[in-house]
Amino acid sequence: MDVVNQLVAQGQFRIIKQPLGFIKVLQWIFAIFAFSTCGSYSGMFKMSVQCKNRSESDLGIEVEFEYPFRLHQAYFNAPTCKGGNPDQVFLSGDYSSSAEFFVTIGVFSFLYSMAALSAYCFLLEKYRENNKGAQIDFVVTAVFAFMWLVSSCAWAKGLSDVKTATDPERVITDIPACNEPENQCREVYDPKVSGLNTSVAFGFINLILWLGNLWFVFKETGWMAAFSGTYVPSQEKQPAPDSFVQGGYGQQDPYAGSQGGYQPEYGQQGGYSEDGGYSQGYDQQPTSYSNQM
Repeated sequence: MDVVNQLVAQGQFRIIKQPLGFIKVLQWIFAIFAFSTCGSYSGMFKMSVQCKNRSESDLGIEVEFEYPFRLHQAYFNAPTCKGGNPDQVFLSGDYSSSAEFFVTIGVFSFLYSMAALSAYCFLLEKYRENNKGAQIDFVVTAVFAFMWLVSSCAWAKGLSDVKTATDPERVITDIPACNEPENQCREVYDPKVSGLNTSVAFGFINLILWLGNLWFVFKETGWMAAFSGTYVPSQEKQPAPDSFVQGGYGQQDPYAGSQGGYQPEYGQQGGYSEDGGYSQGYDQQPTSYSNQM
């Protein structure tokens, strides 16, 4: 408990309130919804075969199927309406590749989102150090966004094929007894695939979340500032300009130098003498008129 309390005390959970962390929480939640609604699915539909000889009829044929939708391995027993043992009829199609790919992307997205949230909360300084963590996060986020696009489209197509393969009206055509005009075959009820429809919706929601998260992770990488020419790596400091020195700006006063400008010297002697010359200085005492007399 002490270790847990220490980790909680050192955590920076305010990042979850920011878009960078909040979207990761949404990604973590919707990834669970996506792979759970698909991976935990099991369905069933029901048909009836009424033979000319009512004693050979079967009015409650149940056909079950489930994830990963290897339908060619699912079968049911149907009456032949000719006596003897019933026929063993298999469904058609194997759609496990698209379903398993979709679930795999969901599981790995869940794990990565949880790891990224842990890094945001407990290793945020190292994550932002030299922007290496953010750059790796951006690349991984872009990969997952692409994978969600591919897997969601593939599973949407696979689900469409699953619906077709499990349509009771289509399956009835595979029963030999139903091809005889004297026998009556009909569906009792269709399979419920609302959960699978929801899984496809969650897949595209995850795609939107991961694409949207690219922008917020990109702002952490520092590439935007590098493109604009204002980015400075944290470990490389630019030298101070020559005009900035200790004690002030260091700029010389153009009027204080020895060259150029007017620099009066108040100690210089000069002035008008009695003979009309300019020789009297500023510190010379004035001549008394009585002396001249």
